[in-house]
Amino acid sequence: MNIAMILDDSFPPDPRVENEAVSLIEQGHNVFLYCIDYTGLLPEFEIINGIKVYRHRFSRLVYKLSALAYTFPFYHIILKKSIKNFIEKHNIDTIHIHDMVVVRAVFWANKTNKRIVLDLHENRPEIMKYYPHLQKGIGKYLINLKTWASFEQKYIRKADKVIVVAKEASYYYVMKYKVTSQKFVIVPNTVMKSFYENAEINKEIVDKYKDDFTLLYIGDTGKRRGLLDVLQAINIVKKDIQNIKLVVLGQANEELESMIIELGIEDNVDLQGWQSPDSFASYISASDVCLCPIHRNIHHDTTYANKIFQYMSLGKPVLVSDCTAQKKVINDENCGLVFRAGDSKDMASKILELYRNNNLIHKLGANARKSVESKYNWNITSRELLSVYN
Repeated sequence: MNIAMILDDSFPPDPRVENEAVSLIEQGHNVFLYCIDYTGLLPEFEIINGIKVYRHRFSRLVYKLSALAYTFPFYHIILKKSIKNFIEKHNIDTIHIHDMVVVRAVFWANKTNKRIVLDLHENRPEIMKYYPHLQKGIGKYLINLKTWASFEQKYIRKADKVIVVAKEASYYYVMKYKVTSQKFVIVPNTVMKSFYENAEINKEIVDKYKDDFTLLYIGDTGKRRGLLDVLQAINIVKKDIQNIKLVVLGQANEELESMIIELGIEDNVDLQGWQSPDSFASYISASDVCLCPIHRNIHHDTTYANKIFQYMSLGKPVLVSDCTAQKKVINDENCGLVFRAGDSKDMASKILELYRNNNLIHKLGANARKSVESKYNWNITSRELLSVYN
């Protein structure tokens, strides 16, 4: 089968897109990836891990218009023709759309009614509520999230299949939009076996934190991610855990840096900035406990951060907030502890519980590794994706 994957962004990197495409190629399908290059610096065509990658060059103005994709139709009008030509040129059988932004253009371009799979990486109308440019200024007035939600509903109903990251997401859409559950396919962002089986561990990184009780966080540091709560928790426990160290792999923002100074915990926090994904396994191996302290909202309740599976795959206990989807994984697999989202005191008590019980750390970590090996790895979770096409 010839499959057109449509991505409204650059490629690489996008682990979900790549993992799905490679799995389909391994099943004998041909994957043609339509993506966008706003720089004009990347080759217009190349093959990456068997994926035929076609980059379509557009100006930065088009990028800005994408934020207004469901306010004005200009973005979709501009992309429609190139997507239509792409579908016709490669004799496409099925169209696989990655995320919401470009959906309308694809449906407009699908003149011959090819089958469409809509792959919702996230609940875009809900998560956009937390985007800074929608909190103030002109974006607050130009971008109507109710309009985004109405288009989401429209295209979920029109798609032949809809892929979501967690069961909780399918429950949400079934209840909100009154769509049959049979339309949804669950494909979590789990890890490839190579991530943990072929990991190259940097001994220098491991040795750097060997004398610390190390907490690790990987990812974005925006307020909804809960890092400010972690700082408050460290301030609470630092008298009892004098060697506690929070390691953050992500670009720190000014608010985070200011709070570290305000609390006087500079010696307890190591802001490493964004690091290459190749180093993640080393930092995870160097840690005692790994964190996902995200705040509760509809989006966070209905998705998984792929970092929790990265943590688990290397046998580390996970300390998470009680967002519905991740709470269920951690409790079901008995591979970590759960605290009330946004409650730094409850988080601190869980950190102390782990610090004082080394056997518990090892038990939870062993359960984490076992659950990834038996359930939460890409070889297993991609089966639902493959069943759609097979």
